[in-house]
Amino acid sequence: MHSTLIVARLEPGGSADVARLFAEFDATGMPHRMGTRRRQLFSYRGLYFHLQDFDEHNGDELIEAAKTDPRFVGISNDLKPFIEAYDPATWRSPADAMASRFYSWEASA
Repeated sequence: MHSTLIVARLEPGGSADVARLFAEFDATGMPHRMGTRRRQLFSYRGLYFHLQDFDEHNGDELIEAAKTDPRFVGISNDLKPFIEAYDPATWRSPADAMASRFYSWEASA
């Protein structure tokens, strides 16, 4: 499994709206198109964490390919009132908001 973690700023009180938008988005065929296996959203002191798990290691490529889909464009626009780049001065794409994993552990089967 491959995971990505996006870090951004969350508008105060915006978590319910963001959850609703993703519930609507995840009810479409888009998660399957992007290879998304699981999505989890977290907030902490004004920060937004978007953990997305993929079956394959090509999740980034699948997301890149899906970026022109009107559903992807739509949710991106719908989230703008609630989610802001962590560092707007350096943000050019979602890749600029992805945390870098520096340790991982899994229990043996």
